[in-house]
Amino acid sequence: MRRWELDGVHGAVVVVDVIRAFTTAAYALHAGASEIWLVAGVDEAVALGRSLPGAVVMGEDRGQRPPGFDLPNSPVLASRADLQGRPVVLRTSAGTQGAVAARDADLLLAASLVCASATAAVVADADLGPPTYVITGAHPDRPDGGSDDRLTAELIERARLGQPLRADETAHAVAASEEAALTAALGEGHVHPDDIAYATQVDRFDFAMPVERTERGLRLRAAAPSG
Repeated sequence: MRRWELDGVHGAVVVVDVIRAFTTAAYALHAGASEIWLVAGVDEAVALGRSLPGAVVMGEDRGQRPPGFDLPNSPVLASRADLQGRPVVLRTSAGTQGAVAARDADLLLAASLVCASATAAVVADADLGPPTYVITGAHPDRPDGGSDDRLTAELIERARLGQPLRADETAHAVAASEEAALTAALGEGHVHPDDIAYATQVDRFDFAMPVERTERGLRLRAAAPSG
């Protein structure tokens, strides 16, 4: 499903952005970030970052790091940043937009390849039936885009159903996708040369990334499956 089709969609909703938002989020959590706030707007991200003590503002607008952001949307740079115990504000052009749009979900998860099996386990634990996968790489001007996210969603669904993951095949296909090529071409300051390699490490982490609604906004944290 595409993010502009999410009105009234309940149950478990898995918002997929493998290149790179929810890969970056996972590496930020692994680096010690206390929480990640997901927002839709660039100005909103900067303002929220200023209001949170010690916050790091991270992300992109059309692939590039906006003025006022501390880090681009890079899993490599997130993994190397001083994030221990600090809140992160994340704004991207696709992934965070999908999370914001999924306002009717009963269970909302951000997902990528690095936390695929843990995501599938949390969905299964919730017992809400088959999830809705949001392919955030599809845009209104590119409604058939997002092959990398679609491949990732298919792997997560295989994990949920207990089928072979085909991890190497999927990782290779994601790395060869149009989105990977476009991202690699963004240039210094906006992408790290190893970002795609980091994004295609299937099940690098054993946590999922549930998103909760709070008075301040959407807060993402790491959570291990109950099993």
